[in-house]
Amino acid sequence: MKIKDFIWGCILLFISLFVFLPRTNQIFVELTTRFPYAMGFLKTMILASMGEILVKRIRTGYYFRDPGVYIKAIIWGFLGMVFVFVFPLFDGGIKTIFNNQIIFENEFLNKLIYAFMISFSMNVIFAPTFMMFHRFTDTYIDLGEGSIKKIVTVRFDDVVKKIDYHFFFSFVIMKTIPLFWIPAHTITFMLPSTYRVLMASYLSIVLGVLLSLKKQEKKR
Repeated sequence: MKIKDFIWGCILLFISLFVFLPRTNQIFVELTTRFPYAMGFLKTMILASMGEILVKRIRTGYYFRDPGVYIKAIIWGFLGMVFVFVFPLFDGGIKTIFNNQIIFENEFLNKLIYAFMISFSMNVIFAPTFMMFHRFTDTYIDLGEGSIKKIVTVRFDDVVKKIDYHFFFSFVIMKTIPLFWIPAHTITFMLPSTYRVLMASYLSIVLGVLLSLKKQEKKR
């Protein structure tokens, strides 16, 4: 393990301790409640970006060889704000459709089935569009070499040609959604709403590693 790996782990540990230690947890909950969109931006920007640079570390051996890492971090931040909007949208929508009725007498099972239905509907309806949008933004940034001046000159046709649609649909959509995201978000929607975007940010780190390992396996 190199010193940069140790630093990466320490940062993740520090963030986790801040969130879950009783004293600082109160600060986290209050900030998330009062400023949900700003906190959604920060949580996703930081944690998802940590996942991005970890993936880069796995693939290349370096953390900061991606010239577009900072622009991608800002994109992640705005996507975090989208999550803050979308999560309660599907949560409230599913509960409204079923009139919040009791499906199982057992409280845990009732909570589980609602969480599953919310996760399933969100990942079938919203996730593919979100994933494709994010694939487009990443490709724009990569083709523009992380320079805003170059990014604005990138042609849409070049972005369309650059994306690996076979991998996107055969693995990202057809495998990660049913095998990873639906189960993972089922757990997410069983948590209090304060922690859901945070959980999604942690999950992005996990999925980033899985995708990286899958691409390495594909190359071999």
